[in-house]
Amino acid sequence: MKLGLHISNFTWPDGAPRLGPVLADIASAADQAGFERISVMDHFWQIGVIGPPEWDMLEAYTALGFLAAHTKNAKLFTMVTGVVYREPGLLAKAVTTLDVLSGGRAILGIGAAWNEEESRGLGLPFPPTKERFERLEEALQICKQMFSGDESPYEGKHYQLGRTLNHPQPLSRPHLPILIGGGGEKKTLRLVAQYGDACNLFAGPELPHKLDVLKRHCDDVGRDYDEIQKTVMYRYDLGERGERVGETLNDLRDLARLGVEVGHGGLRNAWQLDQYEVFAKEIIPAAEAF
Repeated sequence: MKLGLHISNFTWPDGAPRLGPVLADIASAADQAGFERISVMDHFWQIGVIGPPEWDMLEAYTALGFLAAHTKNAKLFTMVTGVVYREPGLLAKAVTTLDVLSGGRAILGIGAAWNEEESRGLGLPFPPTKERFERLEEALQICKQMFSGDESPYEGKHYQLGRTLNHPQPLSRPHLPILIGGGGEKKTLRLVAQYGDACNLFAGPELPHKLDVLKRHCDDVGRDYDEIQKTVMYRYDLGERGERVGETLNDLRDLARLGVEVGHGGLRNAWQLDQYEVFAKEIIPAAEAF
């Protein structure tokens, strides 16, 4: 099993004047510790499960470009971009730019979007659920076309592109991977089966069922279930003095037994850099053996 770090809270003790240096230190420490990937949320306000909307939040692709300059190995992506936040042609170009400048380390993380309050507040479009999923499928088609070098026009219900030119092309091989976030059984997991290289689900009692649903969708569309990387969000909490390291490893081992290939999650007090030494020495090597 590989591990990833999700950075979702930027309200740190030193405040905005030190946010850049602290973020650089976190990314560098995580990269050196052996985290296989690092993600940020694609939100403009903080979300309610973490804190009030007024808490510090960074724009995702600017932040990822900054992280690319302070890491060498970790893959970089959003968990996940709301499809209505950016036009698909612009999104494909942004992710390609991240991939080229990071030396082939970008992943496109994308979903149907859910934060209506944030969208309304900033004047972003937030159509009904049905339309958002239609747009998501079209965006996936556009991004895959642009990542492939196909410059043909695209004519969809919601998006029309006259020429899908995207030079330079991504460096990732065999192609820039696409992770589709969400566990919706009728629409999201079907899109994963049809277009995705990876899914992102949540740890919990429903996980085995969600994986079974994904497998059925794969069977329906003729996709090899094993081609899709199974990623699960997991909240790391090592305890005040590392007393929960064993419990963390047990949880990750249980996920691996279900076929999960990447455990990916946030770390409490991520700015406390001594935690990354624990990951480097105890957790990441053990997880890689699961």
